Amino acid sequence: MDYKKEEIKEYFDDYIKENKEYLEESKYWKDDLHHHAFNEDYYIIGTYKAKQWLGDMAFDVIEHIRVYEQFQFGEVNTDFSSPEAVVNMYVYIIGEEIVQKYLEELEKEEA
Repeated sequence: MDYKKEEIKEYFDDYIKENKEYLEESKYWKDDLHHHAFNEDYYIIGTYKAKQWLGDMAFDVIEHIRVYEQFQFGEVNTDFSSPEAVVNMYVYIIGEEIVQKYLEELEKEEA
């Protein structure tokens, strides 16, 4: 699913730019990159903003999360009654893909 993937990638690119100094100093930054970029802070705060962000894709996003969590954890934990929780979990999932691709590209450049 690619819903708002470009927006999320821009968020990640901004994170990289803003934290460049820390990342260059940290020995294990690659191992923790996804956690720091997508799990230390909320992408969206507030129910209204989350509903606006989801728009008419809410049920598609929920299904994407459900499939991911069922596969990864064997159960679903996200509170689908909370638009804020839905957005932030979706961004976390898409963030995994973005970080993985970023690290692959970085590895190619370093080779």
